[in-house]
Amino acid sequence: MKDSLRKLLSKRGITLVLAVLLALTAFNTYLILQVIPSSNSANMVDYDFVLSQDGNNYRLKNMLTGYIRDVSTSASSAINTALAEGNSLYINPGTYVLDEDVLVLNKISPRIVSDGATIIGNGKRIIVTGDDHTTSRYAFISGLTFINGTIRVEDSFRTTITDMIFANTSTGIEFANTKTWSEYNKVENSQFINATEGIVFRTPTGNATGSYASSEINRCSFNLMDFSVGIKVEALAEFSDSQMTNVRFWLGENGRANQTALLVDGSMFQTLLLGVVFESFTDDPVYLFAIDIGENCDPAPILDGGVSFLGNWTARVHNPFSKWISGVGSVFDMENIDVPVGLNNQYGSNKSLHIRPLKIFSFRPKIQVSGSFANNETITVRIRLELIDNVITKSVVRTFNADASVWLTDDEMLQLLPSQNLIWAIVVDAKTSAASTDAFVRISGYGTAG
Repeated sequence: MKDSLRKLLSKRGITLVLAVLLALTAFNTYLILQVIPSSNSANMVDYDFVLSQDGNNYRLKNMLTGYIRDVSTSASSAINTALAEGNSLYINPGTYVLDEDVLVLNKISPRIVSDGATIIGNGKRIIVTGDDHTTSRYAFISGLTFINGTIRVEDSFRTTITDMIFANTSTGIEFANTKTWSEYNKVENSQFINATEGIVFRTPTGNATGSYASSEINRCSFNLMDFSVGIKVEALAEFSDSQMTNVRFWLGENGRANQTALLVDGSMFQTLLLGVVFESFTDDPVYLFAIDIGENCDPAPILDGGVSFLGNWTARVHNPFSKWISGVGSVFDMENIDVPVGLNNQYGSNKSLHIRPLKIFSFRPKIQVSGSFANNETITVRIRLELIDNVITKSVVRTFNADASVWLTDDEMLQLLPSQNLIWAIVVDAKTSAASTDAFVRISGYGTAG
């Protein structure tokens, strides 16, 4: 009897131990799946502060001291406190409402990061700025859904904005120069949904330059509505020496009128559009433009490989002021360009014909010589190429004793063209055998560039 009771108790003990172990295992599994990822994935110890939402209140934790304070007034106050006292802020998932601007002032490498928090902007802004670009540098903002709010980057160097959603706002991101310049910016992996202006490069004010050079817009998408623009380069703004890659614009899906993907009224000098897709979803577009070239545009961007125009448009490129549009494989012509004529068999100053910022792929020049030739006067015209490495090729020379208009032959072009290199410019100069002349030389031609 005692042995049976002992065996029964032993079985009950084992069952109890197993139950406890099973409960602990389940709890640990819960911790692994629920608790650990929310802290480790954010690496919260790498931030000065962590902001959380607790009902209608906000809770700010100092990650150095562990001190937690409740901020019941507003998310703006909590974020401004964190950025005034520290340099980095992680925002836990939740909904945060702004009632004033957030100011990131004179900070080096400040960070505002989340993995899915939503900020209701109420028209307010997150402003990254400083006394000049030397005191405001390397800002990083990531992982937020920003509704009806704006990120403003002003007189700041190398700001990165990534993995963001901007929705239902007047302006998503604006770059502004009021004292110096703001260069080397990057916007990537972000969506702009129903923004009146997605990204804007503002006209400079005060003593600032217009330079937003060496910036990048990568892997972003823009869903436009009526009376809106995806990316705008305002007059005197210089979004130059930059890149737009793998960017997609959707127009005509939400409305069908007064939508422009890219509006250029400033400079996009040597800025490449690579893998950019403009897509229209309406059969009846009204002032629907993929690219709109403004009166002050100088110059337009370069259309590189993979630029597509899909669907129906009022104009793929609206160019009412006949600005030059460059692209890989684009054609060009040169008409009646005067070449100085040197006297006494000495070449005059040369004329350099170029299609900058593009390089010349192919060309065919025509020489025109006119005037009343003196007795035995000879006009000599020399054509050479300047290559990208500053080398000047051997020349093709033509002589004239009377009015003439001639194209270079295939044999002469073969003599000019290098076996391998890039053509930077066509160099033309001329001379006369006489001490004075009323003859003139003009050069014309056509070709392709890229």
